[in-house]
Amino acid sequence: MVLRHPHLALSLLSLLTACLASITVHRQPGQAPLSATGTIAGAANYTGAAAYNPTTLNPPAPPGPTALPTSFGLALEGAVPAGASIMQGGAFFGFSIEMSVVNQVGESVLQVAFLNLMSNIQQRAGAVHIRVGGNTQETATLVMSTPDGKILEKNLHGVTNPTETPPLVFTPELLYMLANVSSLVNVRWHLGVPFNDTSAFRLDIAEYGQRILGDNLIGLQVGNEPDLYAAHGHRPGSYGPYDYFGEFGTMVSAMANDINLPNKGLLIGPSVSSAAWSPEMVWDTGFVDSYSAQLAFLSVEHYPSDNCFAQFGIGVPRDPQSTFPNYLNHTAPQNLIAPYLNSTLYAQSKGKKLLMFETNTASCGGFVGISDSFGAALWGLDYAMQLAHSNFSGALFHVGGQNVYYNPFTPPPTNQSTFRQWTVGPIYYSSLVMAEALGPGNNTQVLDLAANANNIFSPAYAIYDNGNLVRVLLINYATDSTGATDLQVALTVNGGQGLPGSVQVKYLLASSVSQKGNYTWAGQTFGANFESDGRFTGTESVQSVSCSGSPTTTCTIRVPAPGAALVFLSPSSGTQADTAGAPSKTFATTFRTRTHNTATVDPAVLATSNGHSGMDAVRGSTSEGSVPSRNGAGALGSGAGGFGVGVLVAALLGGVLVVGW
Repeated sequence: MVLRHPHLALSLLSLLTACLASITVHRQPGQAPLSATGTIAGAANYTGAAAYNPTTLNPPAPPGPTALPTSFGLALEGAVPAGASIMQGGAFFGFSIEMSVVNQVGESVLQVAFLNLMSNIQQRAGAVHIRVGGNTQETATLVMSTPDGKILEKNLHGVTNPTETPPLVFTPELLYMLANVSSLVNVRWHLGVPFNDTSAFRLDIAEYGQRILGDNLIGLQVGNEPDLYAAHGHRPGSYGPYDYFGEFGTMVSAMANDINLPNKGLLIGPSVSSAAWSPEMVWDTGFVDSYSAQLAFLSVEHYPSDNCFAQFGIGVPRDPQSTFPNYLNHTAPQNLIAPYLNSTLYAQSKGKKLLMFETNTASCGGFVGISDSFGAALWGLDYAMQLAHSNFSGALFHVGGQNVYYNPFTPPPTNQSTFRQWTVGPIYYSSLVMAEALGPGNNTQVLDLAANANNIFSPAYAIYDNGNLVRVLLINYATDSTGATDLQVALTVNGGQGLPGSVQVKYLLASSVSQKGNYTWAGQTFGANFESDGRFTGTESVQSVSCSGSPTTTCTIRVPAPGAALVFLSPSSGTQADTAGAPSKTFATTFRTRTHNTATVDPAVLATSNGHSGMDAVRGSTSEGSVPSRNGAGALGSGAGGFGVGVLVAALLGGVLVVGW
C-alpha cells in the first residue's frame, strides 16, 4: 500500500555530482580544456555547467565499403533459436541516482517533467526501476526532522573519499516523496542500507522503506563497491572478499532479529566495481549459497572508461576526440560485458538475477562531446541490448547533476527554473527505444544476430516474445551525409514463413554521431537544452516497408548513417498495440511554485512593444513588499506599472518575463 504525504518534493534531479569509478563526486573541479581539434567555434572558452557544454567533436570518417559492407541479408529464425537470452522484462533499462542528490532541497512539489519522462517509459515498458543510493548511502542516517525542515542535509565538513562524499541525514519525507511518485507512475525502487558501522547497523531506511513504499521497494543494497573500501580508507588495507562475506552475514543476522522488517529477502550484493575483486572472488566465499534466502538480486557496477584525470589529476589522461571511436562500434559493449559472462551463468545456476547496478559512458562525469552526443544514444542502446542478450536482468544508468556530461535528463539550474525547462540527453532516448524493443511483458528474449559477418559497425538483434519473432533492431554507427553508407538490410525468415506483406519501422535519428540534442525517435523529439517538459514534440512517424518475393518473403530495411531502426514484424506492430505497457499519461506543466512576481508577456506582443507603455510617473520595485506602485500593488507584477521593466527582462530572457530575480 502506498502512503501519500502532502508536503513532499521530487526534484529527483537537480544533481551536482559526477562519478569516479562509479562513485559520486560532490564538489567537482573544473574540466581540463579539450584539444582544439574537437571544438566548435566559441566552445573552447565555455565556462558554464558541463551538462550544457556546446563543445562538439568531429565524427569519425565513414568506414568505407570494405570495413562496412552496406548491403547484407539477415536470415531469421521464426522460433527462439539456441543462444537467445533468458526471459527479459520491459523495465530492463533503469536509472541510478545518488542518494545525496535525490531531491532539490526546499522544493515542495513533484517535478512534472520527471513524472512525464518516467510515464513515457511506463507507457512502453509497464514500469521503471530506479536505484537511490551509492556512496552516500553508507553514511546516511534517518532522523525524524531537521532544524530547518529540509528532508535531506549534507555535512560538507565531514567529507571522505577521494571524491569528497558527504555524510547525510534525511527524514522519512524523502521516502514519502518516492511513494508519491509511485502513486502517479509505476516506478519501483532500490534503496541502499548504511554499511559503514557494522557494530551498530542503522536499519531505519529498510524499516521505513518497507512501511512507506510497500511492494514498490524491490531491493536493498548492502555495501556499495566493497572492493574499494580499503582504497578509500573505510576498512583496513587487508580487507577482502571474505571480510565482506562476514560483514554481510552480520547484517543478515541483524535484519533477522528486527521485527520491523517483515520482508527479509530484499538484499542486493556484492556490487563490486573494479579489477581489485572479480565477482568470482565473492562467489568463491559461498556468498550466494549462504545468503540465498535473503538475496533478491546479485549485482556488479562498471563503467567502460573514466575522465578522472581531467577532474582530479589522477589516472590516465584521455582526449575525448581520440576516445570517441571507442564508443562507435559493437565490439565496445561486447568487451565491456565479457568479464561478466561467467557470472551470468553462475547467477542462473543459483536461480538469481544479475544486475548491472550502476553504469554509464564514463566515470568522473563522462566525456564532453561523447557522453552528450548521439553516438552515446547508439552506444547506450547497443550496450543495453548486449547486456540483455548476455543474461543480465537489468541495467541502471547513472544520473548526475549540472556538472556531468552523461545525464539521461537534467533539470535547469534552480535560479533558472522559472524560465527554462529540462534537458533530455542521449541516454534517455536509448532507454525509450530499449523499452519499446522489449515491450511490457516479462517473456521477451534477445539474440545478437552477429549481423553482416559480425561487422562491428552494423549490429543487429532479434527480439522474441512468447517464443515468437516479433521485432528486429538494426544499428548503423557510421556518419555519412551522402547516403552512401546507409545500410540496406534484407530480412527473411528461414523456411519462407513469418513475414507479412509489409512491416513497420521506427527510426532513432540524428545528422551525425556528434550531434547534440534534437534527436528524433519516430519523428518526435525532446528538443535541445532547456526545451523539454518531459513530453515528446512533433508528430509520430512510423514507416511502412513493403515486402516481396515468393516463396520466400524479403523485407529490405534502410538504416541511415547514423541511426537505429526498430522493425515490427507483426501486422499490428508500430501502433503501440504490441508494445504498450500502460495507458499514455502526462502531467500538467502549468503548476507554479511561485505565487508572486510571476508576470509573463506574450512574445508576439513583446515583438512590437517599445517597452514604455504605462510607465509614466511610476514608482515601483522588483521586491515584494518594497516600494509600492501607484496602484498600491507593491512589487512590480501583473499590473501596468511593471510592464516596462518586464519587457526589458523578457527581451533578455527569450520572451519570458521574470521580475524580482
